[in-house]
Amino acid sequence: MLYYLFEYLEQQFQLPGASLFGFITFRAAVAIILSLLISTIFGKRIIRFLQRQQVGETIRDLGLEGQVEKAGTPTMGGIIIILATLVPVLLLAKLENIYIILLIVTTLWMGTIGFIDDYIKKFKNDKEGLKGKFKVLGQVGLGLIVGLTLYFHQDVTLKEKLPIAQQNELRAENPNVQATKLFKAEEKSTKTTIPFLKDNEFDYSDLITWISPSLEKYTWIVFIIVSIFIITAVSNGANLTDGIDGLAAGTSAIIVLTLGIFAWVSSNIVFSGYLDIMYIPRAEEITIYIAAFVGALVGFLWYNTYPAQVFMGDTGSLTIGGIIAVIAIAVRKEWLIPILCGIFLAENLSVVMQVSYFKYTRKKFGEGRRIFKMSPLHHHYQKSGYHESKIVTRFWIVGILLAIITIVTLKIR
Repeated sequence: MLYYLFEYLEQQFQLPGASLFGFITFRAAVAIILSLLISTIFGKRIIRFLQRQQVGETIRDLGLEGQVEKAGTPTMGGIIIILATLVPVLLLAKLENIYIILLIVTTLWMGTIGFIDDYIKKFKNDKEGLKGKFKVLGQVGLGLIVGLTLYFHQDVTLKEKLPIAQQNELRAENPNVQATKLFKAEEKSTKTTIPFLKDNEFDYSDLITWISPSLEKYTWIVFIIVSIFIITAVSNGANLTDGIDGLAAGTSAIIVLTLGIFAWVSSNIVFSGYLDIMYIPRAEEITIYIAAFVGALVGFLWYNTYPAQVFMGDTGSLTIGGIIAVIAIAVRKEWLIPILCGIFLAENLSVVMQVSYFKYTRKKFGEGRRIFKMSPLHHHYQKSGYHESKIVTRFWIVGILLAIITIVTLKIR
């Protein structure tokens, strides 16, 4: 809303400084500062409110060090992250932008599912919370919305570079040719980025057109299935990672900041041309959302680092995972998720491996055996005697390493 106010003041009165709001970098900077202030200043008030409502965490005794002391710590702290993200976005972003609309819907959608889950746990005294099938149904619903919107909406397009020979001809005619002239016209496309390959673009239509070219019209079904899978996997991964103080928020901040770099270069025609990646028109507004989201996550860490004063609960973790997945799909970097979200992947796999191996050995030997001392993976290290602060710090370090590798894929092909 501030964006529109200052745009009006600039157009009508040429107010000095009003034009700053036309720059992505300025609005992103203001967004991250504002979200940090909201999450740190109002976060304390929200925590006190949750304490008055007796929204405390019920701890199951799993034999983990320091676990009993966490009993009664307020949960549903994801509300802080959601508010600190949405307020700056509503003030500073172009609200008619389809990517912003989609990310706001994602935040509210997944936040509602997580809130219902936490509400059932706390106020209905049901430790299981929202039944798994309803969570999955919500994730599938969001996948449908995201897939259909990104596939059919007229503003979701991309520009590809002209063939090298044609680029060279244009440069020969004019050495100072504008970067925009080196790209084709905007077009609807289901192409995405495959890391580490020279011709690193992949079209989802190829998954079915090899059977028959006539099947191309059904590519939207493939795209929706992929969207559902990614959103479900990443949101569940973030949910499993939220097990010790500061782990989910810290690793997510690293992931989102990396996606912010991808969103910015992909929406900048000069940088996308230099890096030889797809140019995605209108995706620059995602940078504003990411800036606000990063600020909210870092601000939340003020209260969530060891010893935590508040837990994000499913209200936060499911929302975080959903937002990360949708941003990755929107900037066409979803195939980088196994690298960038490697922490989430490891947490997911540790649970799958543990449960599968336990069932297999119980059926074969009559006694269930375990691969890890406990799953998800961070609990294995707790059982091994590591303090949770050390585990979190080392997971952050691994997350930073994975983020660097992900960024490097821009040039390694």
